[in-house]
Amino acid sequence: MEVSPRPAGRVYAGTGALLAALAVMAGAFGAHGLRDLVAPERLATFETAARYLMYHGLALVVVGWMMSSTPRAGLTWAARLFMAGAVLFSGSLFVLVLFDWPMLGIVTPFGGVAFIAGWIMLAITLLRR
Repeated sequence: MEVSPRPAGRVYAGTGALLAALAVMAGAFGAHGLRDLVAPERLATFETAARYLMYHGLALVVVGWMMSSTPRAGLTWAARLFMAGAVLFSGSLFVLVLFDWPMLGIVTPFGGVAFIAGWIMLAITLLRR
């Protein structure tokens, strides 16, 4: 029996749900596991990474849901940019805090730019007829 491929919207929405779950785990780890291990400013950085991961995980769920009913190239690009931002922004901050690798700070702004570009792409797509 041949299995049909999953629609892209379901994949993006599922990925977003997994990112949101990871954000909850990271937030709990930061609040309970890192509190006594890292300086308060580093803990704040970790919390920022978890918060942005949650925002964009939820954004991916919504974009994926939208793609299921109205597939558009702009939605695909928004989803891709949100995922790139999650890796580059949140991922670099998590590694920076956990492994004390300040040189990763140079990667973080690229993730922020990807997040911004994803939101702009989503806005353009939604505002077009």
